[in-house]
Amino acid sequence: MKILFAPDSFKGTMSSMRVIELLADAAKQTFPDSQLVTVPIADGGEGTVEALVTAAGGQYRTVNVTGPLGEKVSAVYGVIGGKTAVIEMAQASGIMLLKEEEKNPLHTTTYGTGELIKAALDQGIRRLVIGIGGSATNDGGIGAAQALGVSFLDRNAADVGYGGRNLCNITRIDASNMDPRIKECEISVICDVSNPLTGLAGATYIYGPQKGAGRECLELLESGMENYLQVIKQCIGMDMNQVPGSGAAGGLGAAMVAFFGASLKSGIDTVLDFVDFESLLKDVDLVVTGEGKIDSQSAYGKVPVGIAKRCKSKGIKVIAIAGCMGKDARRVFDYGIDSIMVTVNNNLSLEEALLRAGEDLFDAADRMFRLIKLGMDLKT
Repeated sequence: MKILFAPDSFKGTMSSMRVIELLADAAKQTFPDSQLVTVPIADGGEGTVEALVTAAGGQYRTVNVTGPLGEKVSAVYGVIGGKTAVIEMAQASGIMLLKEEEKNPLHTTTYGTGELIKAALDQGIRRLVIGIGGSATNDGGIGAAQALGVSFLDRNAADVGYGGRNLCNITRIDASNMDPRIKECEISVICDVSNPLTGLAGATYIYGPQKGAGRECLELLESGMENYLQVIKQCIGMDMNQVPGSGAAGGLGAAMVAFFGASLKSGIDTVLDFVDFESLLKDVDLVVTGEGKIDSQSAYGKVPVGIAKRCKSKGIKVIAIAGCMGKDARRVFDYGIDSIMVTVNNNLSLEEALLRAGEDLFDAADRMFRLIKLGMDLKT
């Protein structure tokens, strides 16, 4: 039997490569003669650099940049073929860099993401693939733009500063001092959402609460984002609410398009094309994918469904392994996933579940392969 392992990372617990290792160990116990094909997958968030660098045999670069609250953090990006940089904004401006009590989108900035881009430019790279999932920010991407020379000015012609709290103070945008190398770049921004910049379905109201915003904070941030939307219209001539995905990463999608001329692309489809996923499916009998949680949102651009869609047309069976199932998780069956195996098998606190994540994933994979073997034996 030939099995392809293509999971996403389990956010905050295991990288996709670690998930693959555990799946492979479990598979070999039940199917010792099986042929295993492995490829880490991501959708623009955590694990994107690892997935693309692993698939293409690239290299890693480490730089010190500004974290979401202004502290210095060590961030990694990938270089492929000496010409393409793969960047995760989560490495510099991600929510995983903050403790729960530190989350506050009024203060968090994407400045470090701009510094990551600048580091790649300094290496002579002019093709950028930037994943913008997992952000801790709601600053409209002004921090990233500020790091590359764009000025956001208040009514006194002074710089407004950093963080979402300052969006309401912007009256003018001056891009005359933007790093000129940006205009030489081909920039692809990959994400798994299509939200507009403002409104009830926009960056603030949909994703602000998970970044630490309460009701009053949300109203302040949305007011600032509405102001930002209008100033971009006046100074750049673009209505960012007409650009699907402009609300991604707290509005970083809007900044990447408006100031850097980037193209917004589906995360999972871009990654699958990059790793030449179709060729990996040759003679495969079973695909095992997965992510930390499968729920109703998994049908919208997440890794398991993106993979299942490509397998379904070829008649290849797909199993998704996940930490847990949320509301309407069964919707993924409509997109080509044949079954879901959940790893948590006991009543555990969140802390216990995180500590046992690897052990429980191996146990779930072992049970999964035993069931597959049982089915094969019954068939004969």
